[in-house]
Amino acid sequence: MSLILTQRGRLATAATATLRNAATSSLTSITRTDGSFRPFSHTSASNADFTHAVIGGGVVGLAIAQQLSRRSSSPSTLLLERHPAVGTETSSRNSEVIHAGIYYGAGTLKTELCIRGKNLLYELCEKHSVPHKRVGKWIVAQNQAQREALQRIHDFCVNDINVPVRWVSREEAQRREPAVRAETGILESPTTGIVDSHSLMVCLQGRLEEAGGMVALASAVTAIRPLGKTPGSEGWELTVRDTTTGECSTIIAQTIINSAGLGAVDIHNMIVPAHQHKQMFYAKGNYFSYPASIPKVSTLIYPAPEPGAGGLGTHLTLDLAGRIKFGPDVEWVDSPKDLAVNSARLPEAIEAVKKYLPDLDETQLQPDYAGIRPKLGKAGAVVQGKGFVDFVIRKEEGYEGWVNLLNIESPGLTSSLAIAEKVEGLLYG
Repeated sequence: MSLILTQRGRLATAATATLRNAATSSLTSITRTDGSFRPFSHTSASNADFTHAVIGGGVVGLAIAQQLSRRSSSPSTLLLERHPAVGTETSSRNSEVIHAGIYYGAGTLKTELCIRGKNLLYELCEKHSVPHKRVGKWIVAQNQAQREALQRIHDFCVNDINVPVRWVSREEAQRREPAVRAETGILESPTTGIVDSHSLMVCLQGRLEEAGGMVALASAVTAIRPLGKTPGSEGWELTVRDTTTGECSTIIAQTIINSAGLGAVDIHNMIVPAHQHKQMFYAKGNYFSYPASIPKVSTLIYPAPEPGAGGLGTHLTLDLAGRIKFGPDVEWVDSPKDLAVNSARLPEAIEAVKKYLPDLDETQLQPDYAGIRPKLGKAGAVVQGKGFVDFVIRKEEGYEGWVNLLNIESPGLTSSLAIAEKVEGLLYG
């Protein structure tokens, strides 16, 4: 088997827009970024091939791998990604919004890690010139029930989590965004922003490689065996298949981190007994682009949240060039490969958008792209309420050296650097 490893490269700059190319290592060894070789072995954890094996090369896996690789005491980190490039699933098929952390309720990991991650993400973007912008977000209400929902968000932000929010007056709304309708109120989140997710992942990959870590592309994990009397106490044996050739080989890692996103439940089920198996559910989000120049909007616009909903509503978001897109909606599908935009849902999207953007030229809406949210519950909600499922980030009981991440959906991108901190803390205290 040959693991495909990326070339070591510089950190992302503002001009970086694509992921770096891949190079192929030899059949029986992994090329380290310093030019030396680490052969595959079948030894105990103390002589393992790698200190850490991070499974899954989305933005969260990249964040974790670069965090662990920068530990001076244990820099030997391998990131395994089943696709030919990093970040080709959920990480590149989302709204690229930097969330403020206002929706998910007190005491949840989503709230804690979104707030911490937002701050870390802005710092990283500014330091390494990753394209981003604090455009702010308006949450708009059209009736009294929605206004009460905004009031609850406001009170929660002010009294419980110390996240900036402010009410926008009718006069200010008319001056700033005259095309936006909000019959009963607007709550602004000034710390919400947008980021170029591809440049962010290039930056994280560069940090990983500059610290001596490695990325193995087209490398699908097909089997995992914990070693030792206590499972994992003597390391973890991973069977890895090269998806370009079909060849398989085995590596030993002292620790494994399951950050496989849409494949995370499959990885979980490789390890635990059958009665502990879980099922993944897939919430597809369809996005529609809007090339028309009128109406012009320069702020993210979200409808008031509906507790128990699978998403945050069909909202208006922007890219860094100011282009408008609408989405995602929520469509429950049976396969994570169902990525074609469902044009049949366009009338429903138009109806939702026109509630807050009545002058929308519906003839200009075009199918753009779709993404899949990995969820542990059927009809699992994003916002606190019936069906809400939090991030799962934990060391699994009865095993050593395994950190398991499940249900990492929105706000996963915003939370990625804080998730990396938490994983390091679970492993090393």
